[in-house]
Amino acid sequence: DATVLIRGESGCGKELFARAVHVNSRRQKQPFIKVDCAALPASLIENELFGHEKGAYTGADQRAPGKFEVARGGTVFLDEIGELPLHAQVKLLRVAQEGEVTRVGASRPRPVDVRWIAATHRNLLDEVVQGRFREDLFHRLAVAVIQVPPLRDREGDVGLLVDRLLAR
Repeated sequence: DATVLIRGESGCGKELFARAVHVNSRRQKQPFIKVDCAALPASLIENELFGHEKGAYTGADQRAPGKFEVARGGTVFLDEIGELPLHAQVKLLRVAQEGEVTRVGASRPRPVDVRWIAATHRNLLDEVVQGRFREDLFHRLAVAVIQVPPLRDREGDVGLLVDRLLAR
């Protein structure tokens, strides 16, 4: 159930490793929810991750759960977590520490039971030194670290990938 940080170059298969961790865990029958942190606009991060209450903002005509609530009992995969702005990192740290989220427009937090798997192509320790990534969040994420080598260094995997693609 430990939080996992997966490091590796873009295209090396970090998501496949994340799915393998999920499928081989006690949470395997629960949802695996992928969040592409690099694709989330800064203005929507909180809404996507934590959800919102009806009337929280113009257009919020109904209550909507965020990714952490949708993943209840399962895994949240935070792909390219190194791309998140600092203000979002603060909010994620709070979720990691407290085990609860507060929807946009809500006054009470809601408990969440999820396993965290994060992935990045960045060296988060360098990002911490540069002030672009929170050190306390890094330590929460790096409980178990998997370094995925690039595909060019995994010659045996190329044949397997070719066979799989040809079968499709």
